[in-house]
Amino acid sequence: MTAYDVETGDQVHPGDPVTVDRYTKGARINHWITATCLVLLALSGLALFHPSLFFLTWLFGGGQWTRTVHPWIGVVLFFSFSGLFIRFWRANLWQREDGVWVSRIRDVVGGHEERLPEVGKYNAGQKGVFWGMSLLIIVLIISGFAIWDQYFAAYTTIDQKRIAILVHALAAVVIICVWIVHVYAAIWVRGTISAMTNGRVTGGWAWRHHRKWLRELVGGKAGRPEG
Repeated sequence: MTAYDVETGDQVHPGDPVTVDRYTKGARINHWITATCLVLLALSGLALFHPSLFFLTWLFGGGQWTRTVHPWIGVVLFFSFSGLFIRFWRANLWQREDGVWVSRIRDVVGGHEERLPEVGKYNAGQKGVFWGMSLLIIVLIISGFAIWDQYFAAYTTIDQKRIAILVHALAAVVIICVWIVHVYAAIWVRGTISAMTNGRVTGGWAWRHHRKWLRELVGGKAGRPEG
């Protein structure tokens, strides 16, 4: 039976060094569309959030265009992230070792991975980002529709719009923070960004950071790959 976190396209290639397919081309394109939408939404949303940031509207052709494109980018984000969710939700299910990983967060920050349990394709931190993003994007799309007066003005009251604006702004701040953590972690763990650009990691990288997943790919063999 295939392990819960082994996805279509995951494969080990013997050689010097050993390489491991981690993300398919489709998954990578899907990811970068989502990432681009998040950046554009953050910039346009901040431009509309406070007068001191209004200068950011020039990136989108002015204030009117910013108000016009912001919600449509949100729609694209929702469908793009839905694609990621369908691809990755099973691999992000919580496992026993994830609780142990969280309890040893000092070793994570301190770089003592030898003290951590073997984890699957994603560790507890990555799973937290995934589920946090999933929840926040749902909140943002629902609250966004409530304040999108061009199409939905007749379906909400003034009081509901006020609540939706507050919820939308708070969720936006939180998702920006989650995104920053995600980017920082990707930079901090060398090799993560290249995995999302070319789809592959070395066997050594997989052995160090996601050993359980690597064992699953090679059929439970404990032999350590080079690279």
